[in-house]
Amino acid sequence: MTPPAQDPPPPPVGGVLWETAGDVRSLLALPAAFVLQVAHPAVGAGVDDHSVFRTDPWGRGQRSLTSVLRWVYGGEGAAEEGRRLRRLHRTIQGTDPHGRRYHALTPAYYAWVHATGYPVARHARRYFARPFTPEEDERFYAEWLMVGRILGIHDRDMPRTTAEFWPYYRKVLDQEVARNAVVDELTARDRALPPPPGHPVLRLLWPALRPALTRAMAFLATGLLPPEAREAVGLPWTPRQERRLRRFAVLVRWTVPRLPERLRFLPLARRARAVARLP
Repeated sequence: MTPPAQDPPPPPVGGVLWETAGDVRSLLALPAAFVLQVAHPAVGAGVDDHSVFRTDPWGRGQRSLTSVLRWVYGGEGAAEEGRRLRRLHRTIQGTDPHGRRYHALTPAYYAWVHATGYPVARHARRYFARPFTPEEDERFYAEWLMVGRILGIHDRDMPRTTAEFWPYYRKVLDQEVARNAVVDELTARDRALPPPPGHPVLRLLWPALRPALTRAMAFLATGLLPPEAREAVGLPWTPRQERRLRRFAVLVRWTVPRLPERLRFLPLARRARAVARLP
């Protein structure tokens, strides 16, 4: 009898992802990562047809963030979170704008959604923290592959090294990625964003707060895309905007490392780090 396959392990405690995924600065790169994902026509069509990002953006964002953190900090529960995510995507299918059938779990599409996290996180780090050394970059990518296995991505469907990743990435940018309606919605400065649920004060103040927040989200969604990705998607970015982003980055880079751990790390990450320090 063939023994049951073991669950793939999560990234190591104390590794590169362990130190970075739960840092509050990671939140700043999420809009750009989402934009790069949906710029693929199949992924964009799936989100357009099936996602609740318009009607429940806050809930959708919270669920996605929690899932990401469980892949890294979930221990034995990380693999089950990966299986849950695959079950959730089994029924997501349709036709993209080019008339091609898509399914959310088609290996090339599923792998692209995961792959986008690497170049976006790497690029954002150059603004908000010390850039990775070459050795750290290799470790980061190796740990990102570990997360891919948790999600059920086969080794054959992802580049095995950073040297293999960049030609694959460029090929997708050149042949698949393009601006579409979902990209335009996510990068619109006047996006129709509903108020967070359950906050009556925020709901009252929302007409005044929403314009500033949607402008900030659009700014980060565009500015934290790697330049080659921004060009492939077709999003404009000016030298003046780049200077604004760099000024903001100086503030973040100075402030966040000085915060106490309870403010610097997201709750799930903070709890996992506390458990890992137990004797």
